Amino acid sequence: MKDKVIGIVITDGVGYRNFVLSPFFNELTVKYNVIVIYSGLPKNVYSENLKTFKNIIIRELKVFSESKTTWFYRKLKEVAHMYLHRDFYGIIDTLERGYPKENTKRGLIVKAIYAIAKFFHSEKNIQYYEKRQFNTFRKNPITISYANFLDEDQPDLLFFTHQRPPYLAPFLAMAKKNKIKTTSFIFSWDNLASKGRMLGSFDGHFVWSKLMKDELLHFYPTVVEKNIKIIGAPQFEHYTMEKYKISKNEFFAKFNLDFEKKIICYSCADASIGKNDDIYIRAIVNFIEKSEKLQLLVRTSPAEDGKRFSNLIKQHPDIKWNIPKWISTREQHVENWSQRVPSEEDIIDLRAILAYSDVNVNMMSTMSLDFMLFDKPVVNTAFGNSENGLYNDQRFLKYVHYDYVVKSNAVTISKNEKELHTHLKEALIEPELRKKERKALLDFEIGAPLEGTSKRIVEVLKTL
Repeated sequence: MKDKVIGIVITDGVGYRNFVLSPFFNELTVKYNVIVIYSGLPKNVYSENLKTFKNIIIRELKVFSESKTTWFYRKLKEVAHMYLHRDFYGIIDTLERGYPKENTKRGLIVKAIYAIAKFFHSEKNIQYYEKRQFNTFRKNPITISYANFLDEDQPDLLFFTHQRPPYLAPFLAMAKKNKIKTTSFIFSWDNLASKGRMLGSFDGHFVWSKLMKDELLHFYPTVVEKNIKIIGAPQFEHYTMEKYKISKNEFFAKFNLDFEKKIICYSCADASIGKNDDIYIRAIVNFIEKSEKLQLLVRTSPAEDGKRFSNLIKQHPDIKWNIPKWISTREQHVENWSQRVPSEEDIIDLRAILAYSDVNVNMMSTMSLDFMLFDKPVVNTAFGNSENGLYNDQRFLKYVHYDYVVKSNAVTISKNEKELHTHLKEALIEPELRKKERKALLDFEIGAPLEGTSKRIVEVLKTL
C-alpha cells in the first residue's frame, strides 16, 4: 500500500512560528508516513526544532523572481479583484493608495492596468488573468525545479500555510498540473477584506471562524462552501503551551521591571504603517510622568530590528524595551521581512508580556486580540487624520475587520493625547469594565478553542 505523503508549504517566519513552534508537527508525524516541508525559508532553520522527527523531508524552494509579463498579469488580477470588491473601505483604500502619482515607465504601466481593470474586473476576467499569469512561468527553470520536487515526492495533499505570497504561484501551478489536491490557511483576520487577490485558486481553505468563512464566500464566489473548514487561529495556540510559560518573577527580572508599578505595554506597528509610534510612546510617557506607580514596556514589530527608535531609547532610559528575537535568515528576497524567523525565547517573552502587563496600547493591530486572550484592557491609538498632518491611521478604523472591533466596545479608541490619558486611566482603575465585550469579540473572531488547534487541523487534513 502506498505511503501517505503530505506536503506542508511554509512561506515565512510567521508560518514557521504558527506551525513549527507549535504542536503541529508532533500531531502530523503520527498521522502521516512521510511529511515534506516545501520551504520558502532556508533549509537550515528547521534543523533544531524538527531534528527528532525521522519522517520529515525539507525541500528548500529556490526564490522565484517574477518576469515583467508575470508581474503584469499578477498585478492586473489583483487590481481587478479590488475593483470587483470596492464596496469595502479597506479595499477602496488599498486600491486608491496603489495608483501611481508619477508618470515613470512602471507608473504608466500600472495606470494602464488600472484602466483595464476598471472596465474588465468580473470573476471570469480575473480567472482569465490568472491563467495568463500562470502560463508565463511554466517553462521557468525554477518552476521546473518545483515540478521535479513534486514528481519525486508524489504528495497526496499540499497544505499552504499562507494564501497570499505571489512568489509561490509557480509552485501552486505545478501542483495543479500534477492534479495534487491543495488547501490553504487564511493567514490573518484582515487578509480577505482589505488585501489583494490570493496567489491562486485552491481546492480547500482553512479559516479562523464563521465570519472568515462568510467573507471567503463573498470575495471568492467559485469556492465550494463544503471545502471551507473552521479550525481556529493557530497563531494563538502557543499561549496554552507549558513550554512557553515563565513566572512573574522571571519576567520582571529579565526586563528589569519594578514589582511596585503597573505595566503599560505599547506594541508597535511595523515602520510602513507605524509612522506615529514615536508620538504614541511619548504620549504614554507624559501620562506615566504624572504617577509614580506606572512603568512602560514597548514591544517593537517582529518585522523590523527596532533601530528607528534609537533616539527615543536614548531620551527615555526608563522605558523598557522588548525587541523581538526574530533572526533574518536571507537578505536577497522579494519580501525581506518574510525571511525573519522567531526564536522560542521570543514566544516566551511575548506570552509573559501578555500575561503580566496591566493594559495594552496599540495602533489597531491583532495584538488587541492577543491581549484580550489574557483578559487585559486594550486602548487603540488613532491620532492621525487627513487634516492634522500626521500619518492618517484613523482610516484603519473604517476597515471592515477593525470596524467589528470598534463596534464591539471591547476596546477604547483614542484620537488624541487627552483621550489616550482618559482611556488609560479607565483601563487601570476598572480593568474588568469591558470584560464581557472582550470575550464576545474573541468568540466572534476565533471560531474554535485555542487548545488543541494543531490536533484539529491535522484531523481535518486527514479527512481531505
